[in-house]
Amino acid sequence: MTAVPRPEPTVTVAERLQLQLGMLTPAERKVARTLMADYPVGGLVPIAKLSAASGVSAPTVVRLVSKLAFDSYADFQQSLKSEVSARLSSPLQMHADRQDPGREDALSRTEALLTAGIRASFARLPPAEFEQAVRLLAELRRNVALVGGRFSSMLAEYLAAHLRILRPRVHLIPAAGADRISSILDLGRKDVLVAFDYRRYQHDTVRLTAAAREQGATVIAFTDPYLSPLSAYADVILTSSVQSPSPFDALTPAVALVEAIIAAVIDRLGDLPRARMARYDALYAGTVDGPREDL
Repeated sequence: MTAVPRPEPTVTVAERLQLQLGMLTPAERKVARTLMADYPVGGLVPIAKLSAASGVSAPTVVRLVSKLAFDSYADFQQSLKSEVSARLSSPLQMHADRQDPGREDALSRTEALLTAGIRASFARLPPAEFEQAVRLLAELRRNVALVGGRFSSMLAEYLAAHLRILRPRVHLIPAAGADRISSILDLGRKDVLVAFDYRRYQHDTVRLTAAAREQGATVIAFTDPYLSPLSAYADVILTSSVQSPSPFDALTPAVALVEAIIAAVIDRLGDLPRARMARYDALYAGTVDGPREDL
């Protein structure tokens, strides 16, 4: 039997769960789903309560905790408690807690942290989750809606701008305002909602995602390793590092992940988007339905 490498200490419990999901027993997967549905609070209850909520025995919970590379349930809970603190961190807090960079200049510090963040994000990304997201986005019969928050809306806009060129029925939900509600009126079972949400989580985006899921939409969540509450409504969860050289979370690894999604969607669609891309270029150049120069 092949030995499973032990996760690095900096990997969150949620990331460990995702990385191990394919190797869990059906009973252990029940516990994993219970944890992810109310993360991280779901794991801060007594072991008997977690096993009852999952519909499994207490030894099953213990076996799962061991597979996640924790020595005990207490160690598992201690890791979750530290994540709760990190999850609630604000830029003001991180500014107060930041270490003196010493002689290291901002440019060198940024290069090191963001490069490491991208590598770590890709290494911890479950291939099955990535492939499922690509498959959903490449299914042309589905409508795709994208939404983000105050900062993460730029990721939604960037992905939407590319998808619109590659395929039809893509629309962007506004980052704020009452019009967000009308944007999900028609979302249903054949539709996909791509939701971006990172610390500090935006509650209206979470509520909108919950509403879309209730209407039957399939949800792809892009979030940080601590998991936005909208992850509880997601069918696919893609996390990326937010480690930053400043007090503000970095979205650079998330941009890299979006770039990978775009590349994979193009690979999956093959030659299908060529006519659409050609028409886009022609429209952009003003040669289709544009004013004729000889008139």
